[in-house]
Amino acid sequence: MTDFDHDLARVLTRVLPEFVSLTRCARLSGGASQETYAIDIETRDGPRRLALRRSPGGEPDSREHGGPGLVVEARLMTLAGAAGVPAPEVLHVLDAGDGLGDGFLMEWLSGETLGAKIVKAPEFAAVRPRLAYQCGEILARIHGIDVVTHGLDTCMERLPTEVFVHRQWDYYKALGTPQPMIDFTARWLLEHLPPARPLTLVHNDFRNGNLMVSPERGVIGVLDWEVSHIGDPMRDLGWICTNSWRFGNTDLPVGGFGTREDLIAGYEAVSGQPVDRAALHFWEVFGSFWWAVGALLMFDHYRHGPDKTVERPGIGRRSSECQVDCVNLIMPARVAPPEALPFAGDEFPRNDELLVSVRDFLREDVMKATQGRTQFMARVAANSLDILLRDMQLGPSLRAAEHARLIQLCGHEDTREALRWELVNRLRDGSLALDTPGLEAHLRETVVGEVAIDQPVYSGYKTATL
Repeated sequence: MTDFDHDLARVLTRVLPEFVSLTRCARLSGGASQETYAIDIETRDGPRRLALRRSPGGEPDSREHGGPGLVVEARLMTLAGAAGVPAPEVLHVLDAGDGLGDGFLMEWLSGETLGAKIVKAPEFAAVRPRLAYQCGEILARIHGIDVVTHGLDTCMERLPTEVFVHRQWDYYKALGTPQPMIDFTARWLLEHLPPARPLTLVHNDFRNGNLMVSPERGVIGVLDWEVSHIGDPMRDLGWICTNSWRFGNTDLPVGGFGTREDLIAGYEAVSGQPVDRAALHFWEVFGSFWWAVGALLMFDHYRHGPDKTVERPGIGRRSSECQVDCVNLIMPARVAPPEALPFAGDEFPRNDELLVSVRDFLREDVMKATQGRTQFMARVAANSLDILLRDMQLGPSLRAAEHARLIQLCGHEDTREALRWELVNRLRDGSLALDTPGLEAHLRETVVGEVAIDQPVYSGYKTATL
C-alpha cells in the first residue's frame, strides 16, 4: 500500500463508520485541471465505490484563474442538490490533517460522461432528444440559487461581462505568445457586449463532458464546479452551445445532442425569464474565446508545473480549434485547405520515419498492453506526434504565406514573429480597426492553416474550408 493509499484509508475509517478496507484507488483519465480518482472500498454492507476530487499533485488548491476553490466547489454541489439539480453527494471535505491535499470525497454516480459517446452511441438514442430541454431546466435551477441567502456572495467572485472578457484577455497576454485571432475576438466581444442583466450563480463549465448521463433518465449529475462564479447566467447557455463540446455533431448545437430552441424552452419554463438570442450568440463566441485562452493556460501549467503530463501540451494545441470556431462565428467564409508537401530529406531513416515508428509503437503496442490513464496518455502522445508530422508537411509553406500577408498588412518587411507581434499590439491598443481591409482574410487563412496542422478532423476546420 502506498503512502497515498494509507492516508486515504485512514480518512475513510474516520469518515465512514461502515468502512472495512480500501480495495482499489485509480486516477481517472480525464481531469486536466483537477485530479479525479475512483475508489473501491469494502464496507460492512458490501462493496462500494466513491470518488475523490483533489488539486493536481496534492498541492495547495490554486485560485489563480478565478475559481472558487475546492472547498466552495463542494459546497456548491450540496446547494445544487438541494435546489433540484442532479449532483453527487459530498461526503467529506479534506483538511490539512488528512495528508491528501485539497479536495473532497463524494458519492460515485454510475452513468456516462464521455461526450462523444453521449452524442453517438445507440443506447442514448432514446434520451438524446430530451437532453437539451433538460439542460435548460437544470441551468434555470442553478441560476435560481440565492447567492446572498447562502452566503455565496462572500466567498465567490462577482464577474461582470466586461470584466470577464478583459480578465481572460489579460491571462492570454501574460503568456507572451502572439495569437492575433484571440486579440481580434477580444476586441469584437468588447464592441458587442450584451445589455447588463442581474448576476446569478454561474456554473461556468456546464457542457457535454461535465454531465453524467443515463440512457433512461438523462442527466443524473452535474460535475466540475471548479470555475463557478457570480455573473451573467447566459454564459452557461452559450457555453453548452460552443462547438468544442458538440463532438463533431454540428447539426445539433447544444452539446451535439439538441437544439437551441429546446434549451431555451426548458430554461424559460423553469426560470420564467426570456432568453436574449443575441446575448446567447455573444456568449457562444465568448465560449470559444475563453477556451482558446484556456487551452494555452493548460500548456503554461505544464511548462511551469506541477503537472508535467503529456496531456497538457496536447491541450495547448487545441487553442487553434477554438480560434477557428471564432472565425466561423464572427467572420464566416470558406477558404481552400492547404496542400501537404511530401516528406523530404536524405537521412536514412528520415525524421518523419522515426516519428511514425514511435507513434505506431504507442498506438499498436503500448495502448493494447495498457488500460485506463496510461492507455489514454499513450493515445495523447501518439496524437502529438501526428501534429509534428503534419507540421513537417504543412508548416513551412503556411508560415511563408502568413509572412507575406503580414508584410502586406503592416506595410513593411520584418521577421514573421516581429510582424505578428506588431499586428497583435495594434489590435490591443486599438490603432488597427477590426474592419481594416485584408485583416479578416489574413486571420481566417492563418487560423485555418494552424488547425490543418493541429487537428484537421475538427468540425470547425471542415466548416471553414471549401
